Amino acid sequence: MTKKQDAITAYAKAFGELTEDTLDDLVAMTSPDIIFTDPFNRVEGQGGFRHVFDHMYETCTDPRFDITDVGHGKAASYIRWRMTAQLKSWPRLNLEFEGMTEVHANAKGQITAHYDHWDSASQLLAKLPVIGAVVRRVLKLFILPPRG
Repeated sequence: MTKKQDAITAYAKAFGELTEDTLDDLVAMTSPDIIFTDPFNRVEGQGGFRHVFDHMYETCTDPRFDITDVGHGKAASYIRWRMTAQLKSWPRLNLEFEGMTEVHANAKGQITAHYDHWDSASQLLAKLPVIGAVVRRVLKLFILPPRG
């Protein structure tokens, strides 16, 4: 493996073992100008990156990432994961998301980009009280009808 691939493999391992106490270790693996995106956020820099995870720990009980696969491509690497947690406040949902993170690293082995891809509509919004009924109805518009 290349230095970048080794760094991303170590990053995936750190994600799978992430706790509030090990968050500093994860941040230390990133470049000062890291870009992070998910369906709700786009932040730049280590401070913004850390803020995303501080917020996760503030709003969720026992968040965990189960890393199911890591693949390396020509320009990026990809981490498949399953996240579980429970919201601390109303509606106190049990969260379970499956997704993929596109990860980039520089020649120094620092993570420069972390792009989370997961279906927030069906995995989160459709499960919320009130808005969930509307989201489920919209999602049905995109479901293929059975073939006759």
